[in-house]
Amino acid sequence: ATHRIITMGPRTTTTTTAIGAILALTSGSNVIREASAFSTPAHHSAPRSAAHMSSRSSAFAPTAATSGTTSTSTSTSTVRQMATETGEQEMFATSSLLTPEGYGFSSSIDRILTTSKRNSGYYSAQGSDRVIDVMGGIANQDGADIALVFGDEDGDLLGIFTETDYIKFSTVRAEGASTEVEDAEFIVSPVSQYVTQTDKLVGIATTDTANKAIAAMQQSGVRHLIVADQVSANNRVSGSRADIRGVISMQDVMSTVQKDERLSLESLAKKFPGINDPIAQMREEQKSQANDLAKNPETAKDDIIRVGTAVLSVASIGLFLSQSAWLHEHSQLAMIAIFVLGYIGIIFEEVFEFNKAAVALLMNTGMWITYADFYQNDSGVATAGVLEQLKEQLSEVSDICFFLLAASTIVEVVDAHQGFKVVTNLITTKSKKSLFWVIGFLTFFLSAILNNLTVTIVMVSLLRKLVPNDDDRRLFGAMVVVAANAGGVWTPIGDVTTTMLWINNNLSTVPTVTELFLPSVVCLVGSLTFLVNQVEEDSSLEESTLPEPSTLAPRGQLVFWAGIASLLAVPVFSELTGLPPYVAMLTGLGAMWTLTDLIHFGEEGEAEMKVPAALSKLDTSGILFFLGILMSIGVLDRSGLLKDLAVFLNENLPSQDIIATVIGIASALIDNVPLVAATMGMYDIAEYGTDDKLWQLIALCAGTGGSILIIGSASGVALMGLEKVDFLWYAKNVSLGAAVGYFAGIATYLAQNALLHGGEGLVLPAMAATDTIAAIM
Repeated sequence: ATHRIITMGPRTTTTTTAIGAILALTSGSNVIREASAFSTPAHHSAPRSAAHMSSRSSAFAPTAATSGTTSTSTSTSTVRQMATETGEQEMFATSSLLTPEGYGFSSSIDRILTTSKRNSGYYSAQGSDRVIDVMGGIANQDGADIALVFGDEDGDLLGIFTETDYIKFSTVRAEGASTEVEDAEFIVSPVSQYVTQTDKLVGIATTDTANKAIAAMQQSGVRHLIVADQVSANNRVSGSRADIRGVISMQDVMSTVQKDERLSLESLAKKFPGINDPIAQMREEQKSQANDLAKNPETAKDDIIRVGTAVLSVASIGLFLSQSAWLHEHSQLAMIAIFVLGYIGIIFEEVFEFNKAAVALLMNTGMWITYADFYQNDSGVATAGVLEQLKEQLSEVSDICFFLLAASTIVEVVDAHQGFKVVTNLITTKSKKSLFWVIGFLTFFLSAILNNLTVTIVMVSLLRKLVPNDDDRRLFGAMVVVAANAGGVWTPIGDVTTTMLWINNNLSTVPTVTELFLPSVVCLVGSLTFLVNQVEEDSSLEESTLPEPSTLAPRGQLVFWAGIASLLAVPVFSELTGLPPYVAMLTGLGAMWTLTDLIHFGEEGEAEMKVPAALSKLDTSGILFFLGILMSIGVLDRSGLLKDLAVFLNENLPSQDIIATVIGIASALIDNVPLVAATMGMYDIAEYGTDDKLWQLIALCAGTGGSILIIGSASGVALMGLEKVDFLWYAKNVSLGAAVGYFAGIATYLAQNALLHGGEGLVLPAMAATDTIAAIM
């Protein structure tokens, strides 16, 4: 098997064929980020650039070109060059102007396997077969350029044997064989000793497409993919012979794509017979498709959003600049309108495709301008009193933002040192229902000391290794959301809403832990008891790719325990010094920064393990979102609108328990951060003191109520992105279970509060809980 390296750097190609020119012309619209769909396994080499991809000598150029069409080997270099210039993580779109859906880069793997006409594309060998026999089998079997090696007894896949493995074998033989006898012993040794192991192979499903195959091969640094009926989330095959359909190479993929593109060029020539230039033909096709696209409902929706946004922006700016008398007279109504419009933009972020941080910041600016220049102010310019209020509000909000910044950075540093292996080493069960409970309680306690968004991301990443079945993983992921939200309630540093109440002195550390722990546990258990009935036991966990438990390096253990200590010491620091919690968290970050600098002092190539690298990975837009939301809520508070809302609720709802419950249910639809911020402005801490029942119940309800719908919490939104869980699936399969736990937690808190503070027994709390639920339902 002869191979050569084809270099395709930015300046390699000096000429382009018709296909290459047309692809270059349309690259702006046809290149998207597809490679991110394939994660690079830890045991593979780092992703290679297009300039370092190797292939068989015929991998990119068919032996014969169609009549009248230039050879496309150069065009492929142009294509690869485009991928390189647009970045390592970019790859071709599934659709192309050159080829219809299902052809070209959108060809299915099953079609590529068929059109390559290489049968299965591999020679089947047993683990005990001799190396020399396997090489002979590859050479003699038509269409095979590699061997798949299966176990002699169970028939499961042991690995793949390619010319690269043979070169490694030959190198070992040359170094280890000093006599002819030893050389012969090498040749007749079993091939199983020299294969690339199954856990290092990259698979692809028959239903995937050519562009994904190219992305997988480029990112993983391999030239062959195992084609199977199903592959795991991290592109692993089960190893069962029954699941394997064949093997494809880069040559197979690109040959199919090029044949389709040549046929498409011929079709363009027939469609536009009066135009001889292929590029001009392509431009006419673009115009034709642009006209068709304009008739598409999705395009109409996008145009409406663009035009509507432009009109609204111009009208708003004009209204402010005109110093309208209407704004002076109806400033409160204007602030409410801005808040509602901003909230709609945040709730329907996926529809409008506006980042919610941007919407929150614009909403904040608009509301503060209205309040400063028009609310009870005839001059149209902010007064000294308003500027002082702005400084006070920014000071309060900055406390929370700096707290989140420092806490998230500490967690990133711990994760960079594989500190969470301390946790994953404890998971050994192969029972799905047992694993469901283990992951649930593990998430619950982790989210008590880490923010629940980070815990959700970590646990979903873990589930991708533990749970190979997609449907099971969605249910497990939903359970993680419920557990993370419940676990974040009972500690001041677990959930951002509890943190907000704690920083604002609505809650203190010890009562929060002691009085919210039991209701949080009941909420978790109630939800999991309901959801676990959907888990069906089978043998799928045997296919998990979680590595065997291994000892964490001393450095990793030191960073892990130092990080946990930094987080746990925050409330202690605040209690002892009287300083705000964000000072304690920043102190912990400073300590972790110094520790990691000392650990990696003088080491090159360890930048990813230090704090600056962790800071670069933070969700800065999330912190800016909190800033915009909390500043906007501050306007409503300063203008007295929240006080008016509090009066309305008190006059129309029979008890504060029901008010808190309503707030919790509302948090299933609306982000709980602004809800809790609004509640803090609605009720005066002078009237409802620190650790009042109202604040504790709001913390419980806002934290756990967000689990009822997937859009109700940051954890749920993260799950939507990570596992592609949609709103309706969650509502159908999880919402009822989350609601069961939610109301069970409220009932537990009311009963506990009566026992600890009221001495009224269990009857009245139970009645109150029943009334609360009846009023909501």
